[in-house]
Amino acid sequence: MWKSNILIDLKHMYLNDLIPIYGKDESLQMLNILIGHYFGLSRVEQTLKSAYKLSESEMLKLHMAVKQLKKNKPLQYIIGETTFIDYKIKVNEGVLIPRPETEELVKLILDNENLSDLNILDIGTGSGCIAIALAANITNSHVYAMDISKKAIETAKQNANINNVNIQFIEDDINKPSSKISHNFDVIVSNPPYVRYLEKSQMKPNVLDYEPEIALFVDDHKPLKFYTAIMNFAKLFLNDGGRLYFEINEALADELRQSLLEYNYDKISIFKDINGKNRFVSAVKVE
Repeated sequence: MWKSNILIDLKHMYLNDLIPIYGKDESLQMLNILIGHYFGLSRVEQTLKSAYKLSESEMLKLHMAVKQLKKNKPLQYIIGETTFIDYKIKVNEGVLIPRPETEELVKLILDNENLSDLNILDIGTGSGCIAIALAANITNSHVYAMDISKKAIETAKQNANINNVNIQFIEDDINKPSSKISHNFDVIVSNPPYVRYLEKSQMKPNVLDYEPEIALFVDDHKPLKFYTAIMNFAKLFLNDGGRLYFEINEALADELRQSLLEYNYDKISIFKDINGKNRFVSAVKVE
């Protein structure tokens, strides 16, 4: 199957396979990550040990990974993990791959809240990345994380254990919340599904074919359904003066602001992401 088992030869061969799909820089980056993950070689070591000879099983492992990349499977799902801020996060096709924008959401919260003694709820936690980062950075915090998906909850629990943080998990549907919540919160944060089906054609195959649709898309006719459900929920379970934080669809920022006003929230702020797009909203529950 292979003409050579030498690392540098295999890298060149697979680069030729991947460049037409991903371009040179991204292809090289993905190969470096795969080799580092499977064989424990840093990028510097890959250069210094370019004559490293792979065993048959190692070559097969790399070959199968590249084969999946050629089918647009996200690298993070292939290796089963990613990094969110400084935290190792296990991922699978039952949870979204954490985005850099969501790291910005966490930073927004950390920059605007007291970093101790907060009760926090993350709604639609997925992999648990937001809850984990907040729990790790806010002293004496009590962090809860909710998701409708049993698989997501299982993955998030695993990630909490990996990162040695204490989080209480709740399997529940924010659209029809049960009585599993028995106390109030200082902060409620959510990155809910916000891509409208009319925007589906703009999505890349690696997202459409592999990431969970339930975590991505929302009805074109009710694009704020999850936000309004959370606003209603927060009326009961967010402390007076407590704050909501949302990641949002840039096209819906003004509509969401209006909805928050109608639900009697105050101090509504819209924040741009690193690309200059309206991506985050915060609002305060009126006392």
